[in-house]
Amino acid sequence: MRVSREQIVSYRLQVNGLGRRTAFDDAGLRAASHAGVQDSMPRAAVLSLHARLEGVRPDVLDDPRLEQVWGPKFSAYGVASGDRAPFTLGRLPRRGARRERALRMADDLRQFLDGRTMTYAEAGRAMGVDPNALRYGTLTGTIVIRWEGSGRPTVTSVEAPDVDEEDARHELARRFLHMFGPATVGDFGQWAGVNATEARTTFEELASEVVPVETPLGNAVVLAGDETALARPPDRSEGVRLLPSGDALTLLWGSQRELFVADDTRRPELWTPRVWPGALLVNGEIAGTWSRRGARVDVDPWRTLTTDEQSALDAEIASLPVS
Repeated sequence: MRVSREQIVSYRLQVNGLGRRTAFDDAGLRAASHAGVQDSMPRAAVLSLHARLEGVRPDVLDDPRLEQVWGPKFSAYGVASGDRAPFTLGRLPRRGARRERALRMADDLRQFLDGRTMTYAEAGRAMGVDPNALRYGTLTGTIVIRWEGSGRPTVTSVEAPDVDEEDARHELARRFLHMFGPATVGDFGQWAGVNATEARTTFEELASEVVPVETPLGNAVVLAGDETALARPPDRSEGVRLLPSGDALTLLWGSQRELFVADDTRRPELWTPRVWPGALLVNGEIAGTWSRRGARVDVDPWRTLTTDEQSALDAEIASLPVS
């Protein structure tokens, strides 16, 4: 199957829940966090959920239907309760020193905490290790975190998910392909933070579940179950969204970025060498960047907005669930 840039963008907008906001219920929350919601920038996860769901409050991460982990690339993520396995255990190497380090770190932390919860900085220093090294243990699925958006996250040891490792790896790849497809094994490895061998093995084991696709960037694959949705004529998305740094729609590398920002003079403004700004999404196209400092929101449009677009942007700024 051959698909256009417009079809890919339209498909990703729809599966990312950015065509229109949906109800804040169990189904909506699970759909919005299907690939996790990155929270490495303070309260980015809150803003990503707000862009997709109605009625998101500033304290949404307190909702028991969500939990926080160090997920892909060891970034802070919000995931649906019960979905911890793919984002943690699904990245555990099948063999080697990295696997052994993860198992050892998780076990050392469990013994040290002995049922307690404390900041990972305090725990690391008391254990005599670099606190950041505790992140390696998250690959076992036995560490959950709690980050309030300031200070250091707290860490708690929990029971490992009752999920087979291979099932967790396959589920992580399925979620990636559903949200980021069509994609390649290299795209998956980059996003998940797993090495090329691990990523290739997982894709090979899913061979019966994917179909090849020819895209403007070259050959890729998509889940067979998503082929029909991808092949549809592009839908025109309407409305304005302020996507935070690290939002799933813009969590892209390499040539994938060309699909969403064709102007090579603008791409470096969104995907900067340091902290990325947020993306201004207008009628399904990235049309600028934005940032927030406290209650102040600064928007840098890349084109002149129409009167209706400006009004929609003003309303979106006013609705942001930030305190």
